[in-house]
Parts: sequence; structure tokens; C-alpha cells
Amino acid sequence: MKIKEILSVLEEMAPLAYAEDFDNVGLLVGDANADATGILVCHDALESVIDEAIAKKCNLVVCFHPIIFSGLKKITGKNYVERSILKAIKNDIAIYAVHTALDNHKNGVNKIFSDALGLINTKILVPKQNFIQKLVTYTVPENAEKVRLALGEAGAGTIGNYENCSFNSEGFSTYQGNEESNPTVGNKGELTQTNEIKIEVVFEKHLQSKILKALFTNHVYEEVAYEIYDLQNTHQNIGLGMVGELEKPMSETEFLAFVKNKMQCGGIRHSALLGKSIQKVAVLGGSGSFAIKNAIQAKADVFLTSDLKYHNFYEAENQIVLADIGHFESERFTKNYIVDFLKKKIPNFAVNFSEENTNPVKYL
Repeated sequence: MKIKEILSVLEEMAPLAYAEDFDNVGLLVGDANADATGILVCHDALESVIDEAIAKKCNLVVCFHPIIFSGLKKITGKNYVERSILKAIKNDIAIYAVHTALDNHKNGVNKIFSDALGLINTKILVPKQNFIQKLVTYTVPENAEKVRLALGEAGAGTIGNYENCSFNSEGFSTYQGNEESNPTVGNKGELTQTNEIKIEVVFEKHLQSKILKALFTNHVYEEVAYEIYDLQNTHQNIGLGMVGELEKPMSETEFLAFVKNKMQCGGIRHSALLGKSIQKVAVLGGSGSFAIKNAIQAKADVFLTSDLKYHNFYEAENQIVLADIGHFESERFTKNYIVDFLKKKIPNFAVNFSEENTNPVKYL
């Protein structure tokens, strides 16, 4: 099996188009055309993890956090990033990162976080914006069903739990082909009027080339008329964080103790307790201070995240309990999910769970 075949499976799990613009995801080091010998899944691709990959004869390391985040002008081994990259290159080991591509997936980091706490009725906390486009096209009635089905198979027309969604309206078109034309209906040089169906479908913007290929392949016209629009709609099934409910409410102290145990936290920093029971819970794995307002707007009783600064805790405004459970801890079960996904998709290939604990934060 080639490494690029495994990368296709990883893209199915966490499409790279879902990642945030600031992020650095995908294949960071290595040759996608090389034969894969084994996969090692880790949280951070540190030098110790590369050593583990060498020992386990794995030439593909799949990490959650990208080891290369900002640009590298030199690779001399002067810091932990460069040492890891150098060792990977010397030993022909590829490194692939998923990070916010999996953060934004509806079954990704925050669903894993929610499931660990037993949350129900979950939905995205911060839906992704500027990610939906609309295709409008026109064809003769006899060709409309074929075009709609092809667009649906390419990924168009998916809205929430529904697929093959489209809006269709009847009208007529006029055209006149020149001497070089080959019209499907009518004759070249003649003004033609024909009945048409207008088809409108929405799609995720990263699918645009695939959608257009399906349109052109299945349309009967020599020249296909179409329009693509950017929509302001948020994508309710893609985005950061999640909000859900506990099956039974808990007191604030009972809930924080529950979280500490479930997420194996060394400690929890939190804002002032409000003397209210906890039922609705917002979560965001990793650094989540930017979503405090979203959690309040969602009427969550508590917001679990990490990397909160001193002044972030003031933003609770006595409306919510903010709890910093630790960055690593909030993403703790992510690599388990990646391993399970890969084992289901490529069951006869060596997928290994890294035994290295790469959490840099220690507790007294």
C-alpha cells in the first residue's frame, strides 16, 4: 500500500478543506508515493515519537497537532521542531497532521469530547461560515434527472440530514448558434426557443471542481450555462466546539469533579461558581477563549475548554462557569478515534497507537 492511499482515508476522516486558514494540515514531511510499512498515531510528532516509529517500523506518523506550524527558514536541529523533522527525513518517515480539519468535523474532536462526558442532543457551537456555495444550471427536461443525480453523487444537495436536495423551476431559453456550433436542440444559425428546467443546488465549496466535472459530464448541451454563488449561510454540521446536555443535572462542584475524573485532568481552573445546577454544557477542545460569547449565547451553564488567560475568566460575566481543563486533556481521546477509524478502513494494515505521552504540562 502506498502512503497516498492512506492519506485518502485520512482525508475521508477529516477533509483538509475543513481546516482553519491559519492551520498547517496534511502531509508535512515525506513522499506520498512511497510504500507504507506501518502507521503510528500520536498527539504530537516529537523526536521521541519518531524514535518510536523507527522502533515499530512505521514510516507514516499521523499526528493531531502539526509539528510544523509556522514557516521554517532553516532546519539545523536547534529546537524540538527541527530535531523531529531532521530525524523523520533521515529515516524516510512521513508526517501527516489533521488538527483543525478534525476539530471542525461533526464527528471529530468535540464530538469525541462530548461523548466522553455523555452529552446528548449535541450540535456545533461555532458553525463554519463562508463554506457553502450554490450552483444554478439549466437543461432540457429530458436531461434534468440525470444531471440532478450526478450532482448528488458528487456531493451537491446535502443539507443537514438530507441528501439530493434541489430546487427546480420551469422556463424557456433562447439561443442562436454560429457556424461552429453544434446545438442539441435546434439548428445552427437559427434563433431557437426551448423549454428548460432550472436546477439549484448547494454544496461545500471544496467540492466545486468535482461538482462541475459531474455537471459537464452529464449535461447534454455543447455549452453548459451555469452560475456559482457564495452563500452567507453557516454550515450547521461543520464548525468548532459543541454544545449538548447532561442526561441528569449536577451541582457545579459535582460536575467539575466528574470532568476531572473523565478527562483525567491534573487540575481545573475555573471562574466563580454561580450556585446553579449544570445541565447544558459547551465544549471546545484546545484553545477556546474566542468562543466564550458563543457559549453564553447558547445558554450553556458551563464552557469547558483550555488555554484561558487571566482576563478571559472575567468574560464569564456571572452568566456561565468557564473551566480550563488543560489543552492536552481536552483532546485526550482524539488519537484513539484516529486509530479506530484507520483500523476499520484498512483492517489488514499495521496501525499503531503511540505510547508516548507528549503532554508538556505537568502538575504538582
